[in-house]
Amino acid sequence: MSKELKRERLIRREKFFRKDQMKKGIYILPNLFTTASLFAGIYAIISSIQGNYIHAAIAIPISLILDGLDGRVARMTHTTSKFGVEYDSLADLVAFGVAPAILAYNWSLAAFGKWGWLAAAMFVICGALRLARFNVQVGVIDSRYFNGLAIPAAAIVVSSTVLLYFYLGEVGTFPHVSILVGMMTLALLMVSSIKFYSFKDLHFLSREPFMTVVFAVILMIVVLAEPQIMIFTFAVSYAISGPIWGILKLVRRLFGTEKKQQPTSGGEIKTETKTGATS
Repeated sequence: MSKELKRERLIRREKFFRKDQMKKGIYILPNLFTTASLFAGIYAIISSIQGNYIHAAIAIPISLILDGLDGRVARMTHTTSKFGVEYDSLADLVAFGVAPAILAYNWSLAAFGKWGWLAAAMFVICGALRLARFNVQVGVIDSRYFNGLAIPAAAIVVSSTVLLYFYLGEVGTFPHVSILVGMMTLALLMVSSIKFYSFKDLHFLSREPFMTVVFAVILMIVVLAEPQIMIFTFAVSYAISGPIWGILKLVRRLFGTEKKQQPTSGGEIKTETKTGATS
C-alpha cells in the first residue's frame, strides 16, 4: 500500500470521527455560561467605545464570575468536553484580552499615539499566548500554581483600576504613563514563567476552624462596604504576589547554603556546607 493511499485513509477516518463526535451534539448548560461570559465581554467592548467606562469596567468582573461558573457546572454535571474547553478559551480571549485592552486604550492609552495601541495589542497578544500555553500544559505542571499571571487576573487589574479612578471622584480619561507601563507589565507577567498561586487546592465544603469562618465574614463585609477599593487591592496584590514570591525563593536559595571553613588537625582548611530549607 502506497504512502499516499495510507495518508488518504487516515484523513477520511479522522473526518469520520469528527463528524461522529459532532453528531452527538454539545452540552447546553455549561456552554450557556460561557456564552454569557462572552456576551459580557462584548458589552464591555461596546461600552468602552461609547465612552461608558464604568459600565465596561463592571462588565469584566461579571464575565469573570460567569467564566468561573461554566467550569464548575461542567464538572458538577459531568458535562466537560473538548468543545467546551476550546470555546471557553476563545471566550476568555475576548472577555479578558480584547475587552480590557480596548477599555484601557480608550480610557488612557489613546493619548500616547502608536505606543498606546502597541501596548493594548501587546496585552491581547500575550493573553492569547498565555491561554495557548495553559491549554497545552494542563496535566503537566502542578495545578496548585499558574505558570504566569492568568489572563482573568490581568483583566481584573485593568477594570478595578478604572473603577477606583471614578470612585475617587475623577471624571473623563486618564492619560497617564503609569497605565502604559502597567499594561506592558501585565502583558509580560502573563507570558512569564513566574508562579502564581491558583487557589485550586482550597476546599470550601470541608470543615474549617470557627475563627476561619469569622474572618471570612469580616472580609466579606469589608469588600461589600468598599468594593472598588478592595477589588483593586486584591487584584494588584495578587499580580505582584508572583514576583515577590519568586524573589523570596531566590533569596532563600542564595542564602540557604552557607559554607563554613574549619581548620583540621593537620592544619588544612575543611569546608563544611550547611544547607538551609528551600521550597
